[in-house]
Amino acid sequence: MFANLPFITAGILIIIGIVTIVTQHNLIKMVMGLAVVEAGVNLMLVATGYREGGAAPIFTNAPSTEMVMPTAQAMALTNIVIGIATTALLLSFILIIFRKYGSADVRDMRRLKG
Repeated sequence: MFANLPFITAGILIIIGIVTIVTQHNLIKMVMGLAVVEAGVNLMLVATGYREGGAAPIFTNAPSTEMVMPTAQAMALTNIVIGIATTALLLSFILIIFRKYGSADVRDMRRLKG
């Protein structure tokens, strides 16, 4: 049961994030929901690469044991960097929308005019 706990937690985080994105009307809360989804995906990636009793792949004189997959960790790190850039871009868009409409609520913006 405890071996599947990271995957269950990642699934719960992803579901909570998606529900937050779909149900909230405030743009900042939607971005926060996206951040929760990203956290769940990162947990899933790291949990996928984990091996019980595995050694870190950074040692050159490591014994011939199973090593943890570094690919999943590299993908999680890349996902973190992309997530930060996406969040910063979305927050800047929200700031522009707030300046134009005076609100970050989606219901207050009936039509987006250029």
